[in-house]
Amino acid sequence: MEMPPRVIELDDLTLRRFDPERDRAELFEVIDAARGHLRPWMTWVDEYSPDRTAEFLARRQEAWEAGRDYTFAVVLDGAIVGACQLFRREGGPDGVMEIGYWLHPAATGRGVATRAAGALVAEAFRFPGVEHVEISHDPANHASGAVAARLGFTEDRRRPLGTGEELVWRLGRQKGVAEAGVVEDRKSFGSHPPK
Repeated sequence: MEMPPRVIELDDLTLRRFDPERDRAELFEVIDAARGHLRPWMTWVDEYSPDRTAEFLARRQEAWEAGRDYTFAVVLDGAIVGACQLFRREGGPDGVMEIGYWLHPAATGRGVATRAAGALVAEAFRFPGVEHVEISHDPANHASGAVAARLGFTEDRRRPLGTGEELVWRLGRQKGVAEAGVVEDRKSFGSHPPK
């Protein structure tokens, strides 16, 4: 089964598979400190707790092992500042993977989300049969849209979501491979990250 590397190094930025034990407290603290920033876009944030963090990390491990969902800690200067995810939407079309991301507000405005998402675009197109990558977000979340636009995605459609809708951006394999030059210089480490 095809899987992305456990660790992706991008100069001062690292994407690494979450460790359920080691990362539980730090991830909760980052989310707790960022609640006001995340609240408009992520409905789960007000229900988040240390127990929910442990459940989330356990589910992420299961999903990774099953090849359904690859969630990475976004680490800047040695600290977790957010998360990014590469996944196939349940019931979604074949040949499409999606990317999601969020950051603590102290890490925004520095290209972190763009570099993290760009690295996941490159990983998505390494999977056999993946022809498109999508990013979806609330249409009012202009920062998420700016990340997609910087990476060469184009607005594709709007789809219903709960009480509103989400904007879906799409990037095709040919354009994505050309755009991925932004992230091709990354170093990846499979199951054995450097010491």
